[in-house]
Amino acid sequence: MIIAVDGPAASGKGTIARALARHYALPHLDTGLLYRAVAASVLRAQGDPASEADAVAACEFDDALLNDPWLRTDEVGKLASVVSAHPLVRAALLERQRSFARQPGGAVLDGRDIGTVIAPDADVKLFVKATPTIRAQRRHLELRKNGATISLDKVLADIRARDERDAHRSEAPMRQAADAVVLDTSFLSIDAAIQRAIALVEERSKAAG
Repeated sequence: MIIAVDGPAASGKGTIARALARHYALPHLDTGLLYRAVAASVLRAQGDPASEADAVAACEFDDALLNDPWLRTDEVGKLASVVSAHPLVRAALLERQRSFARQPGGAVLDGRDIGTVIAPDADVKLFVKATPTIRAQRRHLELRKNGATISLDKVLADIRARDERDAHRSEAPMRQAADAVVLDTSFLSIDAAIQRAIALVEERSKAAG
């Protein structure tokens, strides 16, 4: 079974995808980490994330980089949104993601174009969303816990800017697949959102059954 989980930053899609992977004993890939790895590689090479050539040159990273905590920082996250807008970067990482999805038994993948580009034939597609304000509050709390001193207004501005880039990039823009089920986590606890996601997967599986 292939489960595609898409949605904007801080919507809860990563948490939900990891929980689904545990529940169904499936391997999980946070595809956003691939773009974060590219962004981090560009920074380490002292390149320019806005340069497609620099970003493409950084696509041949070792899988071990995906475990680096630095990838999950806000600094790298912002630049990941920049490098992910380059068509050649998306093309370079496409097969890496599709191979993961096609492994025997299936997988859970989360990102912004899983149900539309990476695994359009996924058995279940979820589109996880929440209001920009609530997503900003979640991200702000996370950053504060990690010692950052950024303001909530700045986090909200960054969230909206990232949404704009992701939704309007020329290559594989973020959008809800026509056959995806929407899961709005705005006013759900983590546990409630996970239980709802499992219920949706069960419903879709039975309907397809």
